[in-house]
Amino acid sequence: MDIEALKKEVKEVIISSLQLEDVTVQDIKDDEPLFGEGLGLDSIDALELGVAMKKHFGVKFSSENEENQSHFASVNALAQYIAKEKDGQ
Repeated sequence: MDIEALKKEVKEVIISSLQLEDVTVQDIKDDEPLFGEGLGLDSIDALELGVAMKKHFGVKFSSENEENQSHFASVNALAQYIAKEKDGQ
């Protein structure tokens, strides 16, 4: 799986699922935090994003899983998690 293409796809899903009209793929840095500083997403965005990632990529996130915070830390982290999950299927 091409990780660069995957990162671009993750950014596209973030933008479309959260309806970030003024944000482009180029605006989102791979290592920038998605929550708080950085992109500035909040907990409601996290829920929507989790659902969108599940729908688009077929990966699951458990609400009890404490690793979710690290998976959603940045585009890099999200892409690595998705790639790992896809390879394990």
